[in-house]
Amino acid sequence: MKLKDIIQSENPTDQISLLQSGRNHPIPDAEQAKKALDPKLHDINDPIKRKDKQVRVDADAESDSAKKVIDSNGEAVATRTEKVARIAVAIQKLIISRAVSFVFGNPVEYNATPTNEQEQAVLYAVKRILKDVKTNSLNRKIARAIFGFKECAEYWYPVPKEHGKYGFKSKFKLRCAILSPAFGDTLYPYFDDSGDMVAFSRSYSHKDNKGVSTSYFETFTDEEHWLWRTNGGGVGAQLVEGYPKPVAIGKIPVIYGYQEKFETEDVDKLIDRLETLLSNFADTNDYHASPKIFCTGQINGWAKKGESGAVIEGEPGATMQYVSWANAPEAVKLEIETLMRLIYTITQTPDISFDAVKGLGAISGLALKLLFMDAHLKVQDKMEIFDDFLQRRANVLLAYVAQFNTQLATACDELEVEPEVTPYILTSEIDDLNYWLTANGGKPVISQEESVEKAGLSGDAKMTMQKINEQTTRENSFMVGEPQLEIDA
Repeated sequence: MKLKDIIQSENPTDQISLLQSGRNHPIPDAEQAKKALDPKLHDINDPIKRKDKQVRVDADAESDSAKKVIDSNGEAVATRTEKVARIAVAIQKLIISRAVSFVFGNPVEYNATPTNEQEQAVLYAVKRILKDVKTNSLNRKIARAIFGFKECAEYWYPVPKEHGKYGFKSKFKLRCAILSPAFGDTLYPYFDDSGDMVAFSRSYSHKDNKGVSTSYFETFTDEEHWLWRTNGGGVGAQLVEGYPKPVAIGKIPVIYGYQEKFETEDVDKLIDRLETLLSNFADTNDYHASPKIFCTGQINGWAKKGESGAVIEGEPGATMQYVSWANAPEAVKLEIETLMRLIYTITQTPDISFDAVKGLGAISGLALKLLFMDAHLKVQDKMEIFDDFLQRRANVLLAYVAQFNTQLATACDELEVEPEVTPYILTSEIDDLNYWLTANGGKPVISQEESVEKAGLSGDAKMTMQKINEQTTRENSFMVGEPQLEIDA
């Protein structure tokens, strides 16, 4: 589809405005996302929302930090600023990291059933492209951006370079760029009335060596690639020379992913409360952690520091006693534990800290699956995002392979590649193997060559298998027939 089929206006400013209006959901608040992920930006560190204390001091005492103010009675008093405790915890970052690890802790499998050599060549090329762009890290970066900033996109583009890494000679290598609000991009997917994305745009800024910033607006359709530039100074957007460029693959080379809420949006207030409790408790500890003595009456003499069998003298009726808390620490502890439990429960995040798991001991694979069931259910919810995302990625790669090697175009159209995500879990391979052996009636479930390959101890599984077969042949060799004895008649 060409841009003129989507937007009738020829004015660049009007075109950009209309492309920006095609979103079916609001633009995420990138500043709110950064605030949640950076503990330094939490409310607990805001001196306006959590003010330092002003402590009254002796007006006659000279201090560099003391200042005189007028109190409510109109009297001049001296005060100094007492810094309050500010304890910020990076729980939002932890929740997102755990979610990313459970979704993409295991490599994504791209399943296909090639029916001929050409389809096998296509599958090899797709997997080699994914390996070259380090797809395991790419998937984790994409998930982290979506969970933290609601949305992310990846842009696949060819760069001129002759090579044969894809199983055939090619003049191009395929590269992938991540587009995210975390990196300063504003994304504008354009959806038609049926909900299909017919165009994708992004705006971004670039500074040159002199520090001059230039704004860009970039748009992709399945046929065209547009780029406008705004230099400022009252000059409107202008089309960059050489654009629009054709999109050879017949698909939008951008894959877009979105979720409705920030990953920690439902627990941000609980985390704020937790930080307030911890900070207040720290302030209380600063004042009351050391023992304090409350005296009544006149004390005439104090014992010396470290004196054994010390005697303190006082007038008749004088008393002394330690000032101690009653139930305050237990109440604070209960609220902190409740908040932590709610934060983990609402976000479906398992508590796998050392203190939480050190008492579990050796547990079976089934018990582990039950322990992490909530986290795995969360992964299944995330498949509403990544099923479409990964499938579209596979389709875009197939389209590029068809362009790089036109002889494989038919095979690229016919081969079906289906991505499969396996939630991460620590499992016992012995438990899994025994399960499948039982299901198979005690017979082997994989060939010897496959077991050698999966063991990963050999750099060349086929060569290792050949040596094993040769060794087995030598061990099983024997002399055919017995030497015959001649018997005289």
